Amino acid sequence: MEKRRLEKLNISPSLLGFGCMRFPMREDKSIHEEKAQALLDRALAAGVTYIDTAYPYHNEQSEKFLGRALSKHDRNSYFLATKLPVWLVEKTADVRRYFEEQLRRLQTDHVDFYLFHALNKDRWEAIKRLGMIHEVEKLREEGKIRYIGFSFHDEYTVFEEILTYRDWDFCQIQLNYVDTVIQQGMKGYDLAEKLGIPIIIMEPVKGGALAKLPAAMEEIFREVSPHRSVASWAFRYVASLPNVKVILSGMTEMDQLEDNLHTFGDFTPLSPAESDAVEQVTKIYRSRQRNECTACGYCMPCPFGVNIPGNFKIWNNGAIYEDLPGAKLNYQSMDESRRASMCQECGACEPQCPQFITIIEDLKKVVLELG
Repeated sequence: MEKRRLEKLNISPSLLGFGCMRFPMREDKSIHEEKAQALLDRALAAGVTYIDTAYPYHNEQSEKFLGRALSKHDRNSYFLATKLPVWLVEKTADVRRYFEEQLRRLQTDHVDFYLFHALNKDRWEAIKRLGMIHEVEKLREEGKIRYIGFSFHDEYTVFEEILTYRDWDFCQIQLNYVDTVIQQGMKGYDLAEKLGIPIIIMEPVKGGALAKLPAAMEEIFREVSPHRSVASWAFRYVASLPNVKVILSGMTEMDQLEDNLHTFGDFTPLSPAESDAVEQVTKIYRSRQRNECTACGYCMPCPFGVNIPGNFKIWNNGAIYEDLPGAKLNYQSMDESRRASMCQECGACEPQCPQFITIIEDLKKVVLELG
Protein backbone atom coordinates (compact mmCIF):
# COMPACT_ATOMS: atom_id res chain seq x y z
CA MET A 1 0.00 0.00 0.00
CA GLU A 2 1.39 3.37 -1.06
CA LYS A 3 2.09 5.70 1.87
CA ARG A 4 2.79 9.41 1.90
CA ARG A 5 4.97 11.16 4.44
CA LEU A 6 3.39 14.13 6.19
CA GLU A 7 6.63 15.85 7.11
CA LYS A 8 4.78 18.48 9.11
CA LEU A 9 3.28 15.78 11.37
CA ASN A 10 6.03 13.14 11.12
CA ILE A 11 3.59 10.37 10.18
CA SER A 12 2.96 8.25 7.06
CA PRO A 13 -0.69 7.21 6.58
CA SER A 14 -1.85 5.19 3.60
CA LEU A 15 -2.43 7.25 0.47
CA LEU A 16 -5.83 5.57 0.12
CA GLY A 17 -8.24 6.57 2.88
CA PHE A 18 -11.58 4.90 3.62
CA GLY A 19 -14.41 7.45 3.47
CA CYS A 20 -17.37 6.39 5.61
CA MET A 21 -20.29 8.30 4.09
CA ARG A 22 -21.14 5.78 1.35
CA PHE A 23 -21.39 2.43 3.17
CA PRO A 24 -23.61 -0.25 1.58
CA MET A 25 -27.23 0.23 2.64
CA ARG A 26 -30.23 -1.94 3.40
CA GLU A 27 -33.66 -1.25 1.95
CA ASP A 28 -34.67 0.57 5.15
CA LYS A 29 -31.75 3.02 4.60
CA SER A 30 -29.72 1.62 7.50
CA ILE A 31 -26.08 0.60 7.07
CA HIS A 32 -25.64 -2.97 5.85
CA GLU A 33 -23.28 -3.73 8.72
CA GLU A 34 -22.11 -7.16 7.56
CA LYS A 35 -21.04 -5.85 4.16
CA ALA A 36 -19.56 -2.67 5.62
CA GLN A 37 -17.62 -4.67 8.23
CA ALA A 38 -16.19 -6.89 5.50
CA LEU A 39 -15.08 -3.83 3.53
CA LEU A 40 -13.34 -2.28 6.53
CA ASP A 41 -11.67 -5.55 7.52
CA ARG A 42 -10.35 -6.10 4.01
CA ALA A 43 -9.11 -2.50 3.72
CA LEU A 44 -7.27 -2.60 7.05
CA ALA A 45 -5.76 -6.00 6.25
CA ALA A 46 -4.48 -4.59 2.93
CA GLY A 47 -2.75 -1.66 4.61
CA VAL A 48 -5.34 1.14 4.56
CA THR A 49 -4.63 3.14 7.72
CA TYR A 50 -6.82 6.27 7.37
CA ILE A 51 -10.52 6.05 8.29
CA ASP A 52 -12.69 9.17 7.79
CA THR A 53 -16.19 9.76 9.14
CA ALA A 54 -18.30 12.65 10.46
CA TYR A 55 -21.11 13.36 12.93
CA PRO A 56 -23.97 13.48 10.36
CA TYR A 57 -22.93 10.67 7.99
CA HIS A 58 -25.59 8.02 7.39
CA ASN A 59 -28.13 9.89 9.52
CA GLU A 60 -25.66 9.96 12.42
CA GLN A 61 -25.09 6.20 12.26
CA SER A 62 -21.62 6.13 10.67
CA GLU A 63 -19.69 6.96 13.85
CA LYS A 64 -21.75 4.50 15.90
CA PHE A 65 -21.16 1.71 13.41
CA LEU A 66 -17.45 2.48 13.22
CA GLY A 67 -17.19 2.29 16.99
CA ARG A 68 -18.43 -1.29 16.82
CA ALA A 69 -16.63 -2.24 13.61
CA LEU A 70 -13.21 -0.96 14.63
CA SER A 71 -13.30 -2.35 18.17
CA LYS A 72 -11.88 -5.64 16.89
CA HIS A 73 -8.80 -3.88 15.47
CA ASP A 74 -5.74 -2.52 17.25
CA ARG A 75 -6.39 1.20 17.86
CA ASN A 76 -2.76 1.95 16.98
CA SER A 77 -3.07 0.31 13.56
CA TYR A 78 -5.07 3.13 11.95
CA PHE A 79 -5.66 6.88 12.00
CA LEU A 80 -9.22 7.90 12.82
CA ALA A 81 -10.69 11.15 11.48
CA THR A 82 -14.01 12.75 12.31
CA LYS A 83 -15.48 16.24 12.22
CA LEU A 84 -17.12 18.84 14.42
CA PRO A 85 -20.66 19.65 13.17
CA VAL A 86 -20.00 23.39 13.20
CA TRP A 87 -23.55 24.30 12.11
CA LEU A 88 -24.98 22.70 15.29
CA VAL A 89 -22.74 24.61 17.70
CA GLU A 90 -24.75 27.39 19.37
CA LYS A 91 -22.46 28.14 22.31
CA THR A 92 -18.81 27.48 23.05
CA ALA A 93 -19.55 24.63 25.45
CA ASP A 94 -21.23 22.72 22.62
CA VAL A 95 -17.81 22.00 21.09
CA ARG A 96 -16.79 19.77 23.99
CA ARG A 97 -20.30 18.30 24.27
CA TYR A 98 -20.37 17.16 20.65
CA PHE A 99 -16.78 15.94 20.77
CA GLU A 100 -17.36 13.83 23.90
CA GLU A 101 -20.46 12.37 22.24
CA GLN A 102 -18.33 11.46 19.22
CA LEU A 103 -15.77 9.71 21.42
CA ARG A 104 -18.57 7.62 22.94
CA ARG A 105 -19.97 6.78 19.53
CA LEU A 106 -16.54 5.81 18.21
CA GLN A 107 -15.64 3.86 21.37
CA THR A 108 -12.24 5.50 21.58
CA ASP A 109 -10.35 7.82 23.93
CA HIS A 110 -8.91 10.01 21.17
CA VAL A 111 -9.33 11.15 17.56
CA ASP A 112 -6.25 11.42 15.38
CA PHE A 113 -7.53 13.95 12.81
CA TYR A 114 -10.29 16.33 13.94
CA LEU A 115 -11.81 18.67 11.38
CA PHE A 116 -14.08 21.68 11.43
CA HIS A 117 -16.65 20.29 9.02
CA ALA A 118 -17.60 21.74 5.59
CA LEU A 119 -16.44 25.29 6.18
CA ASN A 120 -17.84 28.21 4.26
CA LYS A 121 -17.85 31.92 5.02
CA ASP A 122 -20.79 31.85 7.45
CA ARG A 123 -19.52 28.83 9.37
CA TRP A 124 -16.06 30.35 9.57
CA GLU A 125 -17.48 33.50 11.11
CA ALA A 126 -19.33 31.37 13.68
CA ILE A 127 -16.12 29.52 14.53
CA LYS A 128 -14.35 32.78 15.28
CA ARG A 129 -17.29 34.32 17.13
CA LEU A 130 -17.76 31.35 19.45
CA GLY A 131 -14.08 30.58 20.01
CA MET A 132 -14.37 27.05 18.67
CA ILE A 133 -10.70 26.78 17.70
CA HIS A 134 -9.59 27.52 21.26
CA GLU A 135 -11.91 24.80 22.58
CA VAL A 136 -10.57 22.24 20.11
CA GLU A 137 -7.01 23.21 21.01
CA LYS A 138 -7.84 22.56 24.69
CA LEU A 139 -9.04 19.09 23.75
CA ARG A 140 -5.73 18.49 22.02
CA GLU A 141 -3.84 19.64 25.12
CA GLU A 142 -5.80 16.99 27.04
CA GLY A 143 -4.55 14.31 24.60
CA LYS A 144 -7.96 13.68 23.03
CA ILE A 145 -7.06 15.08 19.60
CA ARG A 146 -3.76 14.73 17.73
CA TYR A 147 -4.13 16.93 14.66
CA ILE A 148 -6.47 19.84 13.86
CA GLY A 149 -7.71 20.75 10.39
CA PHE A 150 -10.82 21.60 8.39
CA SER A 151 -12.79 20.50 5.36
CA PHE A 152 -13.86 23.16 2.92
CA HIS A 153 -16.69 24.09 0.53
CA ASP A 154 -16.63 27.72 -0.63
CA GLU A 155 -14.74 30.14 -2.88
CA TYR A 156 -10.97 30.64 -3.01
CA THR A 157 -10.99 33.96 -1.12
CA VAL A 158 -12.66 32.28 1.88
CA PHE A 159 -10.20 29.38 1.65
CA GLU A 160 -7.25 31.76 1.67
CA GLU A 161 -8.59 33.56 4.74
CA ILE A 162 -9.09 30.32 6.66
CA LEU A 163 -5.85 28.68 5.58
CA THR A 164 -3.71 31.67 6.59
CA TYR A 165 -5.55 32.33 9.89
CA ARG A 166 -3.46 29.86 11.91
CA ASP A 167 -0.91 27.10 11.47
CA TRP A 168 -3.19 24.19 10.51
CA ASP A 169 -1.93 20.62 10.71
CA PHE A 170 -3.77 19.70 7.48
CA CYS A 171 -6.78 20.61 5.35
CA GLN A 172 -9.31 18.62 3.34
CA ILE A 173 -10.53 19.83 -0.05
CA GLN A 174 -12.63 18.62 -2.95
CA LEU A 175 -10.54 18.04 -6.06
CA ASN A 176 -10.75 15.89 -9.16
CA TYR A 177 -9.76 16.37 -12.78
CA VAL A 178 -13.13 17.94 -13.65
CA ASP A 179 -13.43 20.19 -10.58
CA THR A 180 -10.17 22.14 -10.73
CA VAL A 181 -11.72 25.59 -11.10
CA ILE A 182 -14.60 25.45 -8.61
CA GLN A 183 -14.43 26.03 -4.85
CA GLN A 184 -10.77 26.61 -3.91
CA GLY A 185 -9.63 24.81 -7.08
CA MET A 186 -6.01 24.21 -7.98
CA LYS A 187 -5.24 27.74 -6.81
CA GLY A 188 -6.08 26.60 -3.29
CA TYR A 189 -3.95 23.48 -3.70
CA ASP A 190 -1.00 25.63 -4.71
CA LEU A 191 -1.46 27.88 -1.67
CA ALA A 192 -1.54 24.95 0.75
CA GLU A 193 1.55 23.47 -0.87
CA LYS A 194 3.36 26.82 -0.58
CA LEU A 195 2.47 27.03 3.12
CA GLY A 196 3.52 23.44 3.78
CA ILE A 197 0.02 22.33 4.86
CA PRO A 198 -0.70 18.70 3.92
CA ILE A 199 -3.82 18.06 1.84
CA ILE A 200 -6.44 15.34 2.12
CA ILE A 201 -8.65 14.92 -0.94
CA MET A 202 -12.40 14.24 -0.97
CA GLU A 203 -14.59 13.58 -4.03
CA PRO A 204 -11.65 12.39 -6.19
CA VAL A 205 -14.12 10.50 -8.40
CA LYS A 206 -16.80 13.21 -8.19
CA GLY A 207 -19.23 11.11 -6.19
CA GLY A 208 -18.69 8.15 -8.53
CA ALA A 209 -19.40 10.14 -11.69
CA LEU A 210 -15.83 9.62 -12.97
CA ALA A 211 -15.90 5.85 -12.40
CA LYS A 212 -17.97 5.22 -15.54
CA LEU A 213 -17.85 7.49 -18.57
CA PRO A 214 -19.38 7.58 -22.05
CA ALA A 215 -17.71 5.17 -24.46
CA ALA A 216 -15.95 7.94 -26.39
CA MET A 217 -14.29 9.25 -23.24
CA GLU A 218 -13.35 5.79 -21.97
CA GLU A 219 -11.80 5.01 -25.35
CA ILE A 220 -9.41 7.96 -24.92
CA PHE A 221 -8.15 6.34 -21.71
CA ARG A 222 -8.03 2.82 -23.14
CA GLU A 223 -5.90 3.90 -26.08
CA VAL A 224 -3.19 5.00 -23.65
CA SER A 225 -3.55 2.41 -20.85
CA PRO A 226 -6.00 -0.31 -21.90
CA HIS A 227 -5.92 -2.33 -18.68
CA ARG A 228 -6.60 0.40 -16.12
CA SER A 229 -10.08 0.98 -14.72
CA VAL A 230 -11.81 4.27 -15.48
CA ALA A 231 -11.92 5.16 -11.78
CA SER A 232 -8.17 4.63 -11.41
CA TRP A 233 -7.51 7.58 -13.72
CA ALA A 234 -9.30 9.92 -11.34
CA PHE A 235 -7.40 8.60 -8.33
CA ARG A 236 -4.05 8.74 -10.10
CA TYR A 237 -4.71 12.30 -11.24
CA VAL A 238 -4.94 13.64 -7.68
CA ALA A 239 -2.33 11.19 -6.36
CA SER A 240 0.18 12.59 -8.85
CA LEU A 241 0.11 15.90 -6.94
CA PRO A 242 2.98 15.77 -4.40
CA ASN A 243 1.22 17.58 -1.54
CA VAL A 244 -1.76 15.22 -1.66
CA LYS A 245 -1.16 12.91 1.31
CA VAL A 246 -4.47 11.01 1.64
CA ILE A 247 -7.21 10.40 -0.94
CA LEU A 248 -10.61 9.44 0.42
CA SER A 249 -12.79 6.93 -1.38
CA GLY A 250 -16.32 6.10 -0.25
CA MET A 251 -16.31 2.43 -1.20
CA THR A 252 -19.70 0.72 -1.30
CA GLU A 253 -18.83 -2.56 -3.01
CA MET A 254 -15.94 -4.97 -2.60
CA ASP A 255 -14.96 -4.69 -6.26
CA GLN A 256 -14.51 -0.93 -5.79
CA LEU A 257 -12.21 -1.58 -2.84
CA GLU A 258 -10.21 -4.21 -4.72
CA ASP A 259 -9.77 -1.90 -7.71
CA ASN A 260 -8.54 0.87 -5.40
CA LEU A 261 -6.16 -1.51 -3.64
CA HIS A 262 -4.73 -2.39 -7.04
CA THR A 263 -4.35 1.30 -7.95
CA PHE A 264 -2.67 2.29 -4.69
CA GLY A 265 -0.83 -0.96 -4.06
CA ASP A 266 1.29 -0.44 -7.16
CA PHE A 267 0.94 3.30 -7.65
CA THR A 268 2.52 5.11 -10.58
CA PRO A 269 1.97 8.83 -11.32
CA LEU A 270 0.39 9.90 -14.58
CA SER A 271 2.76 9.93 -17.53
CA PRO A 272 2.75 12.90 -19.94
CA ALA A 273 0.63 10.90 -22.40
CA GLU A 274 -1.82 9.98 -19.64
CA SER A 275 -2.03 13.60 -18.47
CA ASP A 276 -2.92 14.60 -22.05
CA ALA A 277 -5.66 11.96 -22.09
CA VAL A 278 -7.12 13.30 -18.84
CA GLU A 279 -7.15 16.80 -20.29
CA GLN A 280 -9.03 15.60 -23.39
CA VAL A 281 -11.66 13.80 -21.30
CA THR A 282 -12.04 16.80 -18.99
CA LYS A 283 -12.83 19.15 -21.87
CA ILE A 284 -15.53 16.84 -23.21
CA TYR A 285 -17.02 16.18 -19.76
CA ARG A 286 -17.21 19.84 -18.78
CA SER A 287 -18.87 20.75 -22.06
CA ARG A 288 -21.72 18.31 -21.38
CA GLN A 289 -22.51 18.34 -17.65
CA ARG A 290 -25.55 20.29 -16.44
CA ASN A 291 -24.44 21.11 -12.89
CA GLU A 292 -21.80 20.21 -10.28
CA CYS A 293 -23.85 17.81 -8.11
CA THR A 294 -21.72 15.05 -6.54
CA ALA A 295 -24.64 13.29 -4.77
CA CYS A 296 -23.13 14.05 -1.36
CA GLY A 297 -26.65 14.28 0.07
CA TYR A 298 -26.05 17.36 2.22
CA CYS A 299 -29.22 18.87 0.73
CA MET A 300 -31.34 15.99 2.00
CA PRO A 301 -33.85 15.20 3.28
CA CYS A 302 -36.11 17.51 1.33
CA PRO A 303 -39.10 18.58 3.47
CA PHE A 304 -41.38 17.76 0.53
CA GLY A 305 -39.78 14.44 -0.40
CA VAL A 306 -37.89 15.42 -3.56
CA ASN A 307 -34.89 13.20 -4.26
CA ILE A 308 -32.63 16.10 -5.22
CA PRO A 309 -29.40 14.13 -5.96
CA GLY A 310 -31.41 11.45 -7.80
CA ASN A 311 -33.01 14.00 -10.11
CA PHE A 312 -29.69 15.69 -10.82
CA LYS A 313 -27.98 12.35 -11.49
CA ILE A 314 -30.55 11.48 -14.14
CA TRP A 315 -30.30 14.97 -15.63
CA ASN A 316 -26.49 15.03 -15.70
CA ASN A 317 -26.16 11.48 -17.01
CA GLY A 318 -28.61 12.20 -19.81
CA ALA A 319 -26.46 15.12 -20.92
CA ILE A 320 -23.04 13.55 -20.39
CA TYR A 321 -24.01 10.29 -22.12
CA GLU A 322 -26.05 12.17 -24.76
CA ASP A 323 -29.10 10.04 -23.96
CA LEU A 324 -32.05 12.38 -23.49
CA PRO A 325 -34.68 9.67 -24.21
CA GLY A 326 -33.13 7.42 -21.57
CA ALA A 327 -33.01 10.28 -19.07
CA LYS A 328 -36.69 11.03 -19.70
CA LEU A 329 -37.56 7.39 -19.16
CA ASN A 330 -35.57 7.24 -15.92
CA TYR A 331 -37.21 10.43 -14.69
CA GLN A 332 -40.70 9.13 -15.43
CA SER A 333 -39.80 5.86 -13.70
CA MET A 334 -39.14 7.68 -10.43
CA ASP A 335 -41.85 7.67 -7.79
CA GLU A 336 -43.86 10.79 -8.61
CA SER A 337 -43.47 12.09 -5.06
CA ARG A 338 -39.66 12.12 -5.51
CA ARG A 339 -39.54 13.97 -8.83
CA ALA A 340 -38.25 17.51 -9.34
CA SER A 341 -41.79 18.62 -10.14
CA MET A 342 -42.67 18.22 -6.43
CA CYS A 343 -40.29 21.04 -5.40
CA GLN A 344 -42.14 23.68 -3.38
CA GLU A 345 -39.26 26.19 -3.53
CA CYS A 346 -38.98 26.30 0.27
CA GLY A 347 -35.23 26.94 0.03
CA ALA A 348 -34.19 24.52 2.79
CA CYS A 349 -31.73 22.74 0.51
CA GLU A 350 -29.65 25.51 -1.01
CA PRO A 351 -27.80 26.74 2.12
CA GLN A 352 -26.64 23.14 2.73
CA CYS A 353 -25.17 22.55 -0.74
CA PRO A 354 -21.34 22.42 -0.71
CA GLN A 355 -21.29 23.10 -4.46
CA PHE A 356 -23.46 26.25 -4.18
CA ILE A 357 -25.85 24.87 -6.79
CA THR A 358 -28.97 26.90 -7.51
CA ILE A 359 -31.03 23.83 -6.65
CA ILE A 360 -34.48 25.35 -7.08
CA GLU A 361 -33.72 26.75 -10.53
CA ASP A 362 -31.98 23.56 -11.61
CA LEU A 363 -34.93 21.42 -10.50
CA LYS A 364 -37.13 23.60 -12.72
CA LYS A 365 -34.76 22.84 -15.60
CA VAL A 366 -35.02 19.12 -14.87
CA VAL A 367 -38.80 19.34 -15.15
CA LEU A 368 -38.55 21.40 -18.34
CA GLU A 369 -36.16 18.95 -20.05
CA LEU A 370 -37.37 15.62 -18.66
CA GLY A 371 -40.88 16.12 -17.31
